[in-house]
Amino acid sequence: MTTPATDTPVSDLTLPDILPETQIDWASIPSPAYVLDESRLRRNLSLISQVQAASGAQIIVAFKGYSMWSTFPLLREYGISGATASSLNEARLAKEEMQGEVHVYAPAYSDEDFPELLKLADHLTFNSFSQWERFRPQVQAARAAGKRLAVGIRVNHEYGEVETDLYNPAGPFSRLGVTRAEFRPDLLEGIDGLHFHSLCENDSDTLERTLAVLEEKFGEFLPRMQWVNFGGGHLMTRAGYDTARLIRVVRAFREKWNVEVILEPGSAFGWQTGWLVSSVLDVVHNVKDSALLDISASAHMPDVLEMPYRPRVLGAQNAGELPYTYLLGGTTCLAGDIIGEYSFAGELKVGDRVIFDDMIHYTMVKTSFFNGVKHPDIGIWHLDGSYERVKTFGYDEFKAKLS
Repeated sequence: MTTPATDTPVSDLTLPDILPETQIDWASIPSPAYVLDESRLRRNLSLISQVQAASGAQIIVAFKGYSMWSTFPLLREYGISGATASSLNEARLAKEEMQGEVHVYAPAYSDEDFPELLKLADHLTFNSFSQWERFRPQVQAARAAGKRLAVGIRVNHEYGEVETDLYNPAGPFSRLGVTRAEFRPDLLEGIDGLHFHSLCENDSDTLERTLAVLEEKFGEFLPRMQWVNFGGGHLMTRAGYDTARLIRVVRAFREKWNVEVILEPGSAFGWQTGWLVSSVLDVVHNVKDSALLDISASAHMPDVLEMPYRPRVLGAQNAGELPYTYLLGGTTCLAGDIIGEYSFAGELKVGDRVIFDDMIHYTMVKTSFFNGVKHPDIGIWHLDGSYERVKTFGYDEFKAKLS
């Protein structure tokens, strides 16, 4: 559902370098909890909506990065017309809660899931031509029965600027997408779009270089396409992101190839919109002081261990910069369930709140019930200064995950 580009002044589409601190009484929020700030989400949505209008692209939300469905009415309010799903469960969530277009891509579809996915999807992208051949009869039958369905093939242009190999879809031997050497022009009948994804929180200059490689390797097939999905990784809500370039690049590509353009960011929606509130359960000394928290890196913010990366803690600095330094750790039995070493202006005591910043995108969707540790609540700090506890997790959720 691409709309014509407007004359929205691109110079206005910038974000402040420093977000104003929301005044929250952290002690009043039951710990642990993921807390989304409605004002910050609206700020992101306003910019995303303006980029969509100015570029003429369709911007949809990638559930793998942001799927807090209690906020979907807000997304619809700002003109976000759909979502991209990577599984049958996500596709159902898109249909039931996002209530817009359902775009589906997965590295492989099973015979069991595909018929239901076919019912739910408005856009369906295949990772390989072998999968396309396997499921093409069902697609053809659905179209013959009157279903309107856009069908694409994911390509791998083998060019990426992602520093962490774990998150680089265009890295060596990637299983994601069809390389030019394996591309099958003879099987394009019934395919009306191309999909690529090789960005990870990159700026628009990376997208511009990526498109040059895409055109070099797959440009001969673009005149046969109706749409091109640029995938995710467009972190347009990060301070300093060049939104003007993004708009120019999208417009130029649309006009050059006469195609619709789809962007499916995840992080951009939840970027800097909230926190993970935790509490100190104990302080122990074993050469270094360690503060044990009621959250877990392994269970509640796994990217800290996987990437790895160091989350910001409100009011804290690097080790040794403030008078009191602690190793912050979780309560699972994993020896490496350590978040990092931080310093504080005062001593940490049992019951003190420790607030981790920027915990709404990706972090929330990757949590687990490892060790059965208490899963953080999900809450929203509203514009009027009230706190809504949207979801509390208990024994039933933990038990239901296994049998």
